[in-house]
Amino acid sequence: MSTRAYASVNGLRMYYEIHGSGSPLVLLHGGALTIDRSFAPLIPTLAQDHQVVAVEMQGHGRTADIDRAMSPANFAGDVMALLGQLGIERADFFGYSLGGCVSPDLAVAL
Repeated sequence: MSTRAYASVNGLRMYYEIHGSGSPLVLLHGGALTIDRSFAPLIPTLAQDHQVVAVEMQGHGRTADIDRAMSPANFAGDVMALLGQLGIERADFFGYSLGGCVSPDLAVAL
């Protein structure tokens, strides 16, 4: 199962993808990168055991920029809002580069 969609979160039209099923695993890309450039080779393997939720954060890839600061706290708030809309209460996070800076804010929020 694969889903490619947009969600309205915090004034942002955020692009995300869902692959596979199982325990949720959220992928957070690196700075100036996208889902594909950070994780494309890994997604099929990860999706064998997880519901992989991959996002493109504000100003990256298919998610446009909006008039607010680009910060790990804002990015984390967007991801939390998306997970709420998707009905995901708990998840593991895999952040690369910028995504790694966003992960601690998410860990504190959960």
